[in-house]
Amino acid sequence: QVQLVESGGGLVQPGGSLRLSCAASGFTLDYYVIGWFRQAPGKEREGVSCFSSSDGTTYYADSVKGRFTISRDNAKNTVYLQMNSLKPEDTAVYYCAAGGGSRCLSDEFGSWGQGTQVTVSS
Repeated sequence: QVQLVESGGGLVQPGGSLRLSCAASGFTLDYYVIGWFRQAPGKEREGVSCFSSSDGTTYYADSVKGRFTISRDNAKNTVYLQMNSLKPEDTAVYYCAAGGGSRCLSDEFGSWGQGTQVTVSS
């Protein structure tokens, strides 16, 4: 059974950091494009960062470039999103997903986690 489980969300002050984790089971993450997406209240889900191991391409949304870093630990079958210099506008539910394309379009991803809330507030 394919499953993705996110963790690491929480409340953080502006300028702070969080690291999100996404543990996969039932399939090997390294075989797929993996991504992090987020959805804020009243807004559409957007791609934050995606990574394709087949060609090594990494996508970052302009709003997070230089602040967020996607990485993966193949031994643990886990993908991470390191988020630094967090801003209030980063507040959203963050989801990990697998199986889409390197353009990081949410409609192309078939496997999703349940999401983890990130709130950036003083």
